[in-house]
Amino acid sequence: MKRILTLLLAAGCTVAAQAQIRLGDGQLTGSFETNTIYYVDDNGLGEAGKAPKDHFGSNNYLKADYTYGRFSAGLQADAYLPALQGYEIGQQPGGHKFYLSSKYIQWQDKNFSVLVGDIFDQFGNGLIYRSYEDRQLGFNNSVEGIRGIYRFGNFVELKGLYGRPRLYTDYADSWVRGADLKISIADIAKASELQLTIEGSYVNRYEGLDKDEYVDFAELGLTNPNLNMYSGRLNLDWKGLSLRGEYAVKSTDLSSLNQTEAMKGHASLVELGYYYKGFSFSGQFRELDHMGTLLSLYGNGTGNTLNYLPALTRQYTYMLANLNPYQVNVEGEIGGQVDVYYTWRNPSNRHRYWNFHANYSTFYTRNLSQTASSDRHELLWRDANFDIERQWNRTWKTTILYSFQEWNPYHGAKHRTYVSNIFVADVTCKISKKSSLRAEVQYLLSDEYEGDWVAGLLEYNLAPRWSIFFQDMYNLDATAANNYEKINYYSGGFSYTKSRTRIQLSYGRNRAGYICSGGVCRYSPAYTGVNLAITSSF
Repeated sequence: MKRILTLLLAAGCTVAAQAQIRLGDGQLTGSFETNTIYYVDDNGLGEAGKAPKDHFGSNNYLKADYTYGRFSAGLQADAYLPALQGYEIGQQPGGHKFYLSSKYIQWQDKNFSVLVGDIFDQFGNGLIYRSYEDRQLGFNNSVEGIRGIYRFGNFVELKGLYGRPRLYTDYADSWVRGADLKISIADIAKASELQLTIEGSYVNRYEGLDKDEYVDFAELGLTNPNLNMYSGRLNLDWKGLSLRGEYAVKSTDLSSLNQTEAMKGHASLVELGYYYKGFSFSGQFRELDHMGTLLSLYGNGTGNTLNYLPALTRQYTYMLANLNPYQVNVEGEIGGQVDVYYTWRNPSNRHRYWNFHANYSTFYTRNLSQTASSDRHELLWRDANFDIERQWNRTWKTTILYSFQEWNPYHGAKHRTYVSNIFVADVTCKISKKSSLRAEVQYLLSDEYEGDWVAGLLEYNLAPRWSIFFQDMYNLDATAANNYEKINYYSGGFSYTKSRTRIQLSYGRNRAGYICSGGVCRYSPAYTGVNLAITSSF
């Protein structure tokens, strides 16, 4: 019955996506997404290859929005039938869920707007507050309540909100209130070539401390049910130069459920950018000290977070370069990254160009108490990489990438790091106006951890409808010492796109590891199965 319901929802929304829908003088828009896997037993993965009891998992999202003049309203319904493996929402009470995950009513005028319902918003860079939905990570931490925004021309914007945050399929027993102020100095001074704003935010989380019979919060140093956080920001843009900075502080809090002592926290973030013709530079520096902020002291999981602390490292799409992504240490880290781009184009032939890109990122422990020896700041992560893209002519394009990665598997608690050298070659051949063939070859060289890996991908595209792919990833250095087996992590499939609907069907074996989105990661176990993914909008 669950399988039939999922297919009916997919078919109905796919048909609906073929036409715009008008209701009176208003406009109705919507979208549907399903990610469904039929798991199969795979002896090649050992114990990890055992499929769940009903061999089935399905995450589904149906969203609709209505707009009429200055009025808008919307809702979203989610169905987990049950949740796919690796999604923490499936580990919550009542994991087989069909529920209303968001709803809102909003009135937008020239100078003000009011929204009642589930709020998605962010103050500044998210150091003290961000509520958002990420389906790849499997969480939604929107705030159910009311938000008001007032704008005085382009000079001032004031925002305030109040409500209770969502924690997976339910709401946390806590309350969040906040305010955000932006003042445009450039507009007040009528400086046309300059953009300069000063901003500030305040967020409060209230939650009682007498509900957990297993935890004595007073013993941990937490006696105030109110958590207060403040941030100040400065943003400057002038010609090709940009400079942004934010400093945030928080009162005494537990930044994670594993913390044994409540402490105050602070964070600093500075971003510098410059662009001139084909050259661009960007640099980011960030310092975190006990800045993890929970929606609820009684919750758990990746989705139990009130702020946004992504990894400030390069986000890869290549398999082996993303084999061991960096995990932010919210207890304390200091570091940053630098990006440099340069583009050279042939003035007489637009189909011939070079793109050069180099990136470097590194992070260390912020506090000596994070290390076992307590006498040094331990390296958490280092990545030095570059890639060169060359468009030779109308037919051929190549990309080569090299990445040197060094990371600490103990998050600084031990003086130990692993090193990987990753090489990637990516070639695209445009066969005709509608068809192209792309191939990837990847190699990971390492004397440590899991040893050497090799990977490859072959993809054929027939625009605008079809795409067919096959990929494989293989560990060359399995030994009794590291207890890893030589396993092919293969997958293949196709996708079909028509209008606003895309259908993808694939089958394969997936390695256990971290799946990241926007610098935030969740752990996914190994599995083998058939995957059906449908996205559609109208």
